[in-house]
Amino acid sequence: MCPSRRGCADDRPGRARGPGCRAGRGGVVTAPAPDRLARAALTRLTEPGDERVGRWLREMGAEALARGLTGAGPAPPGAGEERLAGCRARAAALDPRGDLDAIARLGGRFLVPGDAEWPRQLDDLGDARPLGLWVRGTADLRLWALRSVAVVGARACTDYGSHVATILGAGLAERGWVVVSGAAFGVDGAAHRGALAAGGATVAVLASGVDVPYPRGHAELIDRITEQGLVLAELPPGGHPTRSRFVLRNRVIAALTRGTVVVEAQYRSGSLVTARCARRLGRHTMGVPGPVTSGLSAGVHELLREEAHLVTDADEIAELVGGMGELAPERRGPVVARDLLPPATATVLDAVPGGAGGDLARIARNAGLSRDRTLGGLYELQGLGFVERHGDHWKLAGPPSTSGTPKPLGRRPTTRRGGS
Repeated sequence: MCPSRRGCADDRPGRARGPGCRAGRGGVVTAPAPDRLARAALTRLTEPGDERVGRWLREMGAEALARGLTGAGPAPPGAGEERLAGCRARAAALDPRGDLDAIARLGGRFLVPGDAEWPRQLDDLGDARPLGLWVRGTADLRLWALRSVAVVGARACTDYGSHVATILGAGLAERGWVVVSGAAFGVDGAAHRGALAAGGATVAVLASGVDVPYPRGHAELIDRITEQGLVLAELPPGGHPTRSRFVLRNRVIAALTRGTVVVEAQYRSGSLVTARCARRLGRHTMGVPGPVTSGLSAGVHELLREEAHLVTDADEIAELVGGMGELAPERRGPVVARDLLPPATATVLDAVPGGAGGDLARIARNAGLSRDRTLGGLYELQGLGFVERHGDHWKLAGPPSTSGTPKPLGRRPTTRRGGS
C-alpha cells in the first residue's frame, strides 16, 4: 500500500501515483524528505551553477531558501528585486512533487548531496555544486563515476575526429572505464557510440531535462544510453537547453570524472572550458593532437601548450587516470634482425664495405678488431644470412641487411651461402 494515500488513485504497477508519493530505485515508494523536495523546487527556480545560490543554500538550507525565493519567507541576503521577481514568476508553475513523480514514471530518480549514490567528487565544485541531479538508468552513479573519463570535442568534427573519438570510447569501455560526454553531435556522440558498441558503460550529461533529448537527432542514441548506461541533468523534467546551460553543464562533466580528453576543438570551443575546469579541479587534462593546418585542432594544440597531456589511445589515457600498474605498452619501432646482434658482431657487420665488399684484412681494419675476432664475427653473420663469402672476399648478402627492413626473427637460412 502507498505510505501516503493523498491523491493516490491506484497502487497497481504502471499507474500514476499522487503528489504525496515518490517512486525510488527498484520501485520503492517513499514520501520525499523536505530537503529533497525543496532542492527539486530550486532546480526549477534557479539556474545551474549559480554560486550565489550555492552560498545561500549553504547558509540558509534548502527549505528556507526556497521559501525566500518564492516570497513565502525572508528573502536571501543581498538578493536583488530583479532576481526575486524572476524566481516568483517561475514559482507560479512550481510543482516539485509533480517533478518527482514525473522522474519516477520515467524509471529515474532525483539525487541530492548526502544520498549514498551521490558522487562526492562533485563537492569539489564548492558553491557551484549541483543542487541535485535528475537521473535515468539503473546503474549506481557514484560507483560509475569513480572510474570514469570524459571524452569531449567539436560538434562539427572531421572524419578523423569522429574516428578517434569512437576508438577511444570503445577502447576505454573495453578496459572497464566509463565514458562520460554530453551527447552532442560530433565527438560526443562518437565517444558514446564507441562505448556502446563495445558493450561498455557510458554516461550522458544533458543541458536539458532527462526527458528532453537534445539534440533531437540524438533521441535514439540517448534512449540507448538510458538503457545501457545513465543519463543525468541538473534541470528538472521538461527543462530546455540554453547557450549558458551548455557551458555550465561542462563543469559537471569535468568534476564527475577522473580526467578529460579533448578530441578536436577550436579556440572558442566549449570542450576547452571542460578541460580547463578539470585542470582547476585537479583532474587530468588530455588532448589528442591533429594536423597543424586544421583549425579544429588549434584549440587542442593550445591546450597541450598549457601542459595538458598528449594522448593517442585508450592505453595512454588509462595510464594517466588509472591506478598503479595500469601502464601503456612500450612504444617502439619494429625490431629488425640486426637489432639483436651482439655489439661486436654488429661492429663487424658495419665494417663490411658495400658493393663488391672486401677482404678480411680490410674489414678487420674498418672494425678496429683483430683478424681472429673479425673472422669469427663474419662466420656468425654468414650463418645468419647477413653476409656472403666469395673466396677471400666478404660482401653484404642483400638489401634487407642494409635497409633496416624487418626480417623474420629467429629464422636461419635453410642453406649456407658462400661455403666455409
